[in-house]
Amino acid sequence: MSFSNVHFILFKPQLSENIGACARALKNFNFTKLKIVLPKVNFPNEKILATSVGAKDIIDSSKICNNFEDAIKDMDCVIATSSRIRNKNYKYLSIKELKKINFKKKIAIIFGPEASGLSNNELSYANYLIKLPTNKNFQSLNLSHCVILFCYEIYKILNKKIKKFRSSYKKKFIDKKALNKFVNYLINSLDEVGFLQPDHKRKSMILNLRTIFHKMDLSEKEMRILLGIFSSLKARKGRLTN
Repeated sequence: MSFSNVHFILFKPQLSENIGACARALKNFNFTKLKIVLPKVNFPNEKILATSVGAKDIIDSSKICNNFEDAIKDMDCVIATSSRIRNKNYKYLSIKELKKINFKKKIAIIFGPEASGLSNNELSYANYLIKLPTNKNFQSLNLSHCVILFCYEIYKILNKKIKKFRSSYKKKFIDKKALNKFVNYLINSLDEVGFLQPDHKRKSMILNLRTIFHKMDLSEKEMRILLGIFSSLKARKGRLTN
């Protein structure tokens, strides 16, 4: 298990002070990987550096991403955060259940914009969704406060030297880049056979489809099997319509 495997991703952060405070939170608990997607402020700037205090190195080494998929493409597991329960079939964890996560893999913790949080589009890419337990009458947390709570919980997990059962069976899991490529292939194939109809339901169907596959931990072998199945069905559909 390694602190360097944990990536904190801020999606469309709006306040410089929050970005700086998030960097400080990471350094407080020995984390170094910060990605920022489409920030609403110039990055870096004086306010960010001022509120990061001694974490200028985190700011300097952080990565700016131009879209959400680019930010998670090399991740093995994506954990999204939300201040409310969504009416979708997401796989929820409590923050205490982070101990179930395999931190030997590359893990992304995603935080949404201060004003609105993550949309269902971003959540559809997540393996898990975590809602922090808060006052039901005042559930919205400050971005940096939310980040530091996750830093603290994961820090406690990574500092424990626990002997774990190791299976002799080895399999290589696909990363998010390969999974996104597969899902996009599937969407295009379904469009070709006219499955994603009617048009007004297409977006919702795509979100549900993406959510299904991003909740899975697929190995390379399993992905090849799925690709073979869908390619075969697509070819068969083509022969029947010709």
